[in-house]
Amino acid sequence: MRHHLVRTLAYRPEQLVALVGDVKAYPDFIPWITSMRTWNRSEHKNGVIQLDAEATIGFSFLTERFATRVVRDPNRGIVQVALIYGPFRHLSNVWQFEPCDEGTRIEFTIDFEFKTKLLDGLLKANMSSAVNRLMQCFEERAEALYGTKAKA
Repeated sequence: MRHHLVRTLAYRPEQLVALVGDVKAYPDFIPWITSMRTWNRSEHKNGVIQLDAEATIGFSFLTERFATRVVRDPNRGIVQVALIYGPFRHLSNVWQFEPCDEGTRIEFTIDFEFKTKLLDGLLKANMSSAVNRLMQCFEERAEALYGTKAKA
């Protein structure tokens, strides 16, 4: 299942790359992520940071754990996430941040499939609202960190 979302926010691309790339902070502002553990962090000379992260997600009827490899490249304005293990057949997402007159144009693409048909069906039915809610969490976090008029 693939979903693509485009938004424009009044923040600088480097602020949003830092926010999205700070996966350790996700439990602080994404309600369904109950814990996050990271390891294998490496920083390259050009500022690219790569790490592995294991998230625990919890809903009223479900708790799952999965791990991803996260690559944050501030030079290209991109954060890429790829599955290491978990309840998915595949999972990848890409955040792209491009400067524009209003601040930053964000393109978010997620592509995944659960191993079980039940989980896949549950999320397919609510995919659009789930992605919109996720983006709202990031927008609220950006405002909390950078204020409402951060573009400067």
